[in-house]
Amino acid sequence: MRHILLVCTGNTCRSPMAESMLADMARKAGKPLEVRSAGVAGIDGYPVSPHAAETLRRRNLPVPGPSQALSAKQIAWADVILAMTTSHKRLILERHPEAAGKTYTLKEFALQGEAEMDAVAEAERLYAEWQLQQAMGRKMAEADREKMLGLQRELPDFDIADPFGGSLTDYESCAEEIGAALRLVVDKLEEDDCPKETD
Repeated sequence: MRHILLVCTGNTCRSPMAESMLADMARKAGKPLEVRSAGVAGIDGYPVSPHAAETLRRRNLPVPGPSQALSAKQIAWADVILAMTTSHKRLILERHPEAAGKTYTLKEFALQGEAEMDAVAEAERLYAEWQLQQAMGRKMAEADREKMLGLQRELPDFDIADPFGGSLTDYESCAEEIGAALRLVVDKLEEDDCPKETD
């Protein structure tokens, strides 16, 4: 069984909706997945937001139990980590470098194999190089900097919009956006797509 961790900001809106939706889709598709969620700025014990809970109930899906802050233990547990935004992904990798190679945005993972992903890989390589140069007190070569900025402007939007504080309609729209990406993820989760559990 593979372990999928879905991550958003507070673990009260997007990631719990995605958790419930992915678990249901995987079960219906016969994919052996265990799905959990957490928040990069989450606080343990908060309930799912009322609109997120209602959105799940309207789909006859269970409402996940209280919020959880992202932890090293969850990172170690996960075979694949799917963040709701590029910012979440970067925070995860900054705080947990051991998550490199298994952390993606939800939309990024869903689009693996698409032509846009070559530009994403190059932009991430240049971004990592820029961070390394900064850490060493050096400046990035101007040509690389311009290339990185150009690629970032051309990249598709990999963020799932945050419905926090919005209407029930905003949450429904968010769930539709999540669901569309998750359907692609479920299709991609074949036996060799994710590392297997080793313990």
